[in-house]
This record gives sequence, structure tokens and C-alpha cells, in this order.
Amino acid sequence: MNERKIKIGIFGLNRGMANAKAIKLCGGDIIAVCDKNDERRRAFKERIEPKCTVFDDFDSLIKCGIEAVYIANYFPEHAPYAIKALEKGIHVISECTSNGTMAEGVALMRAAEKSSAIYMLGENYPYMLFNLEMQRIYQEGSLGKILFGEGEYNHASPSTDPNAVRSLYDSEMHWRNYLPATYYLTHSLAPLMCATHSVPKRVCALPVFSPKEGEDIITASRNGDALAIMTVLNDDGSVFRITGHSTFGYSENSYRLACKKGQIENVRGTDGKVMLSYNSWHTPSGAKESDLYYPHENEVDAPLAAQTGHFGSDYYMFKDFFDCIRTNRKPYLDAFVATTMASVGILGHRSLLKLGEPMDIPDLRLEQERKKYENDTLSPFYAYEGKMSPSVQVCSKDDFCPSDDKVQRFKKAISKN
Repeated sequence: MNERKIKIGIFGLNRGMANAKAIKLCGGDIIAVCDKNDERRRAFKERIEPKCTVFDDFDSLIKCGIEAVYIANYFPEHAPYAIKALEKGIHVISECTSNGTMAEGVALMRAAEKSSAIYMLGENYPYMLFNLEMQRIYQEGSLGKILFGEGEYNHASPSTDPNAVRSLYDSEMHWRNYLPATYYLTHSLAPLMCATHSVPKRVCALPVFSPKEGEDIITASRNGDALAIMTVLNDDGSVFRITGHSTFGYSENSYRLACKKGQIENVRGTDGKVMLSYNSWHTPSGAKESDLYYPHENEVDAPLAAQTGHFGSDYYMFKDFFDCIRTNRKPYLDAFVATTMASVGILGHRSLLKLGEPMDIPDLRLEQERKKYENDTLSPFYAYEGKMSPSVQVCSKDDFCPSDDKVQRFKKAISKN
């Protein structure tokens, strides 16, 4: 790779460790990392990058000469650290979700506007090959205007392996135990937005209450909703039907763009094939009315992407981020798109708690819209080392909580003793 290397730091080494190879393959020079866990810091230095400097505090990380930072700490805690980096002119790629509260979304938008640095949401699913192909076909224009889109992220898990549970949780108050069904929605929504550039303006959400059951299940989750079905009305008049993090049926990811002249979708059970279909009277000259095929991957990127996670999407995501830095190009997944998706998740949960009451999505580019939410700190999470406690119920059933027996089994599973 001949492009200039980007000096980057990593904040959060659980996810950061998994993406280190993708960062390196795309021209990232990992000069420093930060994590509160001494074992993870030591493991990163031993296994990944012996020459990097390790820190246990973020302020030291962003003072050490990095020009970009990958923010991969706890799910609801990204925004304050992204803001600190942007204020220092450091480029940011931040794990989803961009902000855990509406107030943080306002603060992030203000910081991104003032900064000379690039902000990009580290959402990898739009970079899966079938989603890249759906983007390409839609933006070429042969399908016409989007009318209806579907996005499902379904990640069912048996939750019976103590080692697997221990790798994801470090306490009973971990964010995954307090995650509402709507919040983790970017894997469903981002591919649709990246393809169509439609912007959500209103959301309605309904829950499907179905707690995990069984004597061998290891869970202390406060959320008994297996999924949330969200209907999103967009600025162009189209409608999306999406899920958040869901546990129903068979684990897979499904997307469809249904347009005026035809549709394109990734087909369940085909290991990444897409189906492009036109109505007979709209079929372009020389094209098939219906075509089922694997998307093309160029010969340069294919072997590199194959070495990274999530079917190569981690590679393509970091490649795009570093290309944006090198060319001073604004990414599509910028602070506005990121905070819009976070708003759909946060306000979608409020809709869910009211069994589908519509919630308008603010345009956080507008200061009058920001004013409405700049003090909205409602959150379902424990966060920031106990400085934030839940102020919104997690589940559609306000009296749901795991049994004492389940909690004790969970605590034993995550214990190192």
C-alpha cells in the first residue's frame, strides 16, 4: 500500500483488538492504545503492536501525537470522547451508537461543526459486499425512486456458554443488560440510508415481548423484548421497516430496496447473493428482468478484506475512513447521519413504551431543533463508571426483571474465580 500512513490511536481494546488488523491493512499506523484493563493493554502490546504506547486514560491518548482515533469503548459512552478528540482536531471513527442520549447528540453535532477534523461513524454493515452492491445499483438510478426499504439485524444467541458470556460482560450493570430493543439499530438502518440517502423524520415502534427462557440460559438482562419493529417515515416520502438488535427466527441479516421500477435485495440462505429484479416494462435494455448473482469484488481488495471480520466489511470501512482523511473528503456516515440514527433508536424506544406513538426525529443541523434536546439526558443505562444511572425503563413491561437465580448464575459465569 503506497498511501500515506495515518497515525491512529485506539480507545477500547475489546473491540479495538478485533479491528487492529483491518486498521493496519488499510494504512493505519497504531502508535498508541488506551484501555482501563491492564490485561488487554498488555495483550495488545504482546500480540498486535509491540512498539505502541499504552495508556489507561483518554486524555493522555489524544495528547501523544495521533492524528486519528478509533473510539471503541462501551456502547452508550462514545460521544464525550469523540467530542474531546474533535476539539483537538483529531479525526474520529466511532463505534455505533454515536451518542447514548439526545443531549449528547446535540453536543456531538456542535463539536463536529466547529472541528477541522473528520467524524465518521464506525458502522460496518453498509460495507458488506451485498450492501455495497445494493448501494451501487440504486445510485446508478435504474430502479427509480425508493418507496419501501427493509432492514433486519437478527443475532440470536443461546447464551449458555459461560466463556462467551464472560467475553461480553464485565458486571451485572453492563450496558448489554440494559439495552432496549430499538437502540442497537445501525446494522439495520445504516445500509438503507447509505444506499438511498433517505433521512428519517418520524418513527413508530412496537415490541415483541419474549424473554429468554430455560434453566441453562445465562442472562441478567432487564430487557424481555426479543425485538422491536420500527416503521420509519423519511424525508423523501419513503418508508423503512427495520429492527434493532433482534433475537427471533434464524440469525441473519436481510435488506431490500423496493423502488418504482423494481427492487434489489440480498437473498436469505444464499451466502451473500443479491437479486436484482425489474418489472418487465422497466427492464433496462440489455439487462435481465431478474438476476441472482454474487457481487463482484476487485482483485486488489479481496485478499485483504478476507483477512478481516464481518465478511470483509471491517476492511472496507477503515479503507473509506482513511481515504476520507487523505483526500479531505466528508464521509456519508458523518455526525449528522450518525446522530440521526441514534435519535431513531432513542426516540423509537419512547414510541415503543407508548405502544407505537409516533415520534418526530429532529434535524440536529438546525439550532432550533438542538435547543429542544440539549438538556435531554434520559437514558436506560448505567454509564460513566456509575456517574449515570437508568432514568428510562428498559423493557416494554415495566415490571420485568430477571429472577434472582438467573442473576446469581450470571454473576458466577462472569466471575474469574
